[in-house]
Amino acid sequence: MRRGITAAALAVTLALAVTACGGDDASGGGKSAGGELSGKVTWWDTSTVGSEDKVFEELAEGFEKLHPKVDVVYVNVPFGDAQNKFKNAAQANSGAPDVIRSEVAWTPEFADLGYLAPLDGTPALKDGADFLPQAAASTRYAGKTYAVPQVIDSMGLFYNKKIFKEAGVEVPATVDALKATAKTVKEKTGKTGLYLRGDDAYWFLSFLYGEGGNLVDADSKTVTVDNAAGVKALTVVKDLVDSGAARTDATDGWENMQAAFKDGRVAMMINGPWAVTDTYAGAQFTDKANLGIAPVPAGSAAQGAPQGGHNLAVYAGSGNLDASYAFTEYMTSAASQTRIAEKLSLLPTRTSVYTRPGVADNEIVGFFKPVVDKAVERPWIPETGSLFAPLVTEYTKVLTGQTTPEKGAGATGDAYRKLLKGWK
Repeated sequence: MRRGITAAALAVTLALAVTACGGDDASGGGKSAGGELSGKVTWWDTSTVGSEDKVFEELAEGFEKLHPKVDVVYVNVPFGDAQNKFKNAAQANSGAPDVIRSEVAWTPEFADLGYLAPLDGTPALKDGADFLPQAAASTRYAGKTYAVPQVIDSMGLFYNKKIFKEAGVEVPATVDALKATAKTVKEKTGKTGLYLRGDDAYWFLSFLYGEGGNLVDADSKTVTVDNAAGVKALTVVKDLVDSGAARTDATDGWENMQAAFKDGRVAMMINGPWAVTDTYAGAQFTDKANLGIAPVPAGSAAQGAPQGGHNLAVYAGSGNLDASYAFTEYMTSAASQTRIAEKLSLLPTRTSVYTRPGVADNEIVGFFKPVVDKAVERPWIPETGSLFAPLVTEYTKVLTGQTTPEKGAGATGDAYRKLLKGWK
């Protein structure tokens, strides 16, 4: 999943990170002679500051109540910085956390680099058969399990019901209808129809899948982002912007998009369940019933949205593996996932949680679960997390008119082939 984070949070995080313990630090502990856990566990959380972080931090504090001799050091690391920050710390064997909240695409990369502890046979994987198969798939690499799925997600079309009623429009089911709906909204209300995030390529994937494309074909080791479907997808998003159906940005996409939608300046945005809590904080959604969520409009080939989510992984160099395994199990347990779903409407990764009171009747969870079931999995290869950097560069350039869809797709494909040695 992709999210923004505030500059203030970054400053606080960097200050905290200086004092954060890692595998080379004196986290110590483990189990006493009586089998009681002790010592320190540093957890890097990447959830959104202001809407998610407090729930996760409070949940972590519950672990300390169960294990009074364990000190959980909570550090919120900006999502956009966490991947490289963890790799740098692990490579230097200095300052890496004991446990990290890893975006699903990071897990195989971290495992391939040798930075994660295998979890098979450890308490971290308690009740492993309860996990959704598609959630568990992102935790495995080279025949071993290196993480535990915490939340799973996909994307949908968020829309303002009041604006739709004022404009007299229906929810669009296709990209062509999306364009027409946005035009009508503008004509009838003066508001922009769609905010299309332009600084994060994750938001492009639904359009890519909708045209029948994908980033790569891992089975045949072939780069596919620059084929006809990839060019068509970039052409589609460029047309949405050029036609005036959508507005976009090159920087601060999350903040700008959320602010515009929450204030009622735009009628639609594409987003995921992680955005619901923050969206409800907006002036337009004090009445939560005003928020509508529908499947991402289908392209010419299919209706598709990416599978996202987060896993919890244990650093291989942790000085307190016993407590880290236990903390990971606690944070991904059915009880913890139930609380997260109730408080944040984030989707559980455990099958059993979906039937629990407070989750079974959660409207947001109920909408996104079928979407997740049909979501397109990314290839679980070590390089998956690195595929976004060259794509977002070209995606942003296409949206802002700095290059053409053909050139943007071609440049992305060339970058992929340099990254993926020996691929076609």
